[in-house]
Amino acid sequence: MNAETRSEGQPLTDASEGMSYLNRLPRRVVVLYLPLALFVFVLLFPFYWMTITAIKPNAQLTDYNNYSPFWVVEPTLQHIRYLFFETSYPGWLVNTMYVAVASTFLSIAASVFAAYAIERIRFTGARPVGLLIFLAYLVPPSILFIPLAYIVFKVGVYDSKLALILTYPTFLIPFCTWLLMGYFRSIPFELEESALVDGASRWQILTKIILPLAVPGLISAGIFAFTLSWNEFIYALTFIQSSENKTVPVGVLTELVRGDIFEWGALMAGALFGSLPVVILYSFFVDYYVSSMTGAVKE
Repeated sequence: MNAETRSEGQPLTDASEGMSYLNRLPRRVVVLYLPLALFVFVLLFPFYWMTITAIKPNAQLTDYNNYSPFWVVEPTLQHIRYLFFETSYPGWLVNTMYVAVASTFLSIAASVFAAYAIERIRFTGARPVGLLIFLAYLVPPSILFIPLAYIVFKVGVYDSKLALILTYPTFLIPFCTWLLMGYFRSIPFELEESALVDGASRWQILTKIILPLAVPGLISAGIFAFTLSWNEFIYALTFIQSSENKTVPVGVLTELVRGDIFEWGALMAGALFGSLPVVILYSFFVDYYVSSMTGAVKE
């Protein structure tokens, strides 16, 4: 397609022609490679720093006159061995996984019913209710943990994993409901109307039509809920006291920092291994996650 045709207002028919400005190497380097390299560096450098700090001997951690802070000489596994065999870190990992999975399951189950009711049943006041649910997510946990602490004490679940499993949905359900509302909204209503004409119940429509089509949205909401539960700190610090019930974010900070003594090697090792489950989760479900962010079922 030549320039005269484009000047008449007709759209480009060849996608490659629209990207022709990247054909020249200097422009491609400036527009594509440099921003991508900067993004990858910013994304991966924290993991690199945690890794080299976790395997550095104590003598190299602060002696920058004789050792480079960005490289390791004579790496050691002393910090990792100390973390796994002389602290309660393995138990913290198990506690965090248990709480995150249970909280995510409860939150997704409640969010599916709430999002379906708001978006598909269309009752009076559905839109204001959806807005209020999302606004509830904006309330900071630093305000909510005070009344929640009173409830946790009264119920008798203080210093137990159940306290976290029951309180985490207070911020997971609003967010997951808002996310699933947007995904359910993109599923054609004609599918549901046809099922109703054929005699299907609301439960059958939800379980056999809506949920199978909403798998990418469910996975995306589950990833967000799992990540938020895994990294949550304020509630875990407030409602858990004993070392054996702590989660990774709280245990690493409270058990590996003694006054003004920071065990940097063990701290970085704990942070590194604590972030791996979330990284692995994203790597397995990245395709579903991207599809949920770019759109759902098209009519």
